[in-house]
Amino acid sequence: MYEQSLDTTKVNEDAEKDLNAKILKITLKIKDQYPELSKYIEEMPVTIPDEKKPEITLKNLNSYYDSLNDVLNKYLLEHPHQ
Repeated sequence: MYEQSLDTTKVNEDAEKDLNAKILKITLKIKDQYPELSKYIEEMPVTIPDEKKPEITLKNLNSYYDSLNDVLNKYLLEHPHQ
């Protein structure tokens, strides 16, 4: 049982690293290629926690990544060929 717990922890750590890498990559892409979107990133509810010490979970990270992806994709659809 202890070994299974370690496996789950490792999977969660790997998933967290993967999500953080994706978030970094898309954030840098937005800042470098579409700086006009940076203001929207700073205003996203996910970046303004409503708790003093918000817990960082895989669900929160995934939600944040999806939000960044949505902002970028919506922009690209509205502004093709830029």
